[in-house]
Amino acid sequence: MPLKPIGAAEPARPGDPLTKSEPIPRPKDTPGQSAHSTPSDPTRPSTTETKRGQKAAEAALDQLGTAFSWGGGSATGPTRGIGRGSDTVGFDCSGLTLHAWAKAGVELGHYTGTQFRQGRRITLADLQVGDLVFFGGEDRDPTHVGLYIGEGIMVHAPKSGEVVKKTNFMDSSYYRPRYRGAVRP
Repeated sequence: MPLKPIGAAEPARPGDPLTKSEPIPRPKDTPGQSAHSTPSDPTRPSTTETKRGQKAAEAALDQLGTAFSWGGGSATGPTRGIGRGSDTVGFDCSGLTLHAWAKAGVELGHYTGTQFRQGRRITLADLQVGDLVFFGGEDRDPTHVGLYIGEGIMVHAPKSGEVVKKTNFMDSSYYRPRYRGAVRP
């Protein structure tokens, strides 16, 4: 599916695996070709994409336990945030993902809505390590982003007072119903 234009809402469609009324399929966690992929399948990552996704995941995992800081994070690592929580050095959700992908050689913006438009849309069933997973925002930009590491788990900087951690969003009563989509940078 092509990326939507900036500011455009993505309507739910009957039969879409992201429609809340239907069960969400579990993603495939094996790197490389999925069972239904073909060489021309645009969702199948190339070897370069797979390596970059692994590198981004490793960079995010290296930050486990780092404090949340609203507006915090850069390509080089945790920073002092802006506005609320600015006394803390750490990451917000999009700061963590931009840092992780910078380690893999990909530049992302420092805003969840921008990252939602930077890359190729990926179905939940075709998630690979390193893909960005987005949540919330209903018909506006998503309000949260994490980095997929396999088996339904993301690494993310959740909110003020917390630290970078792993969460199984597929089994989460909070995140699963708020799932908006995924992007492969």
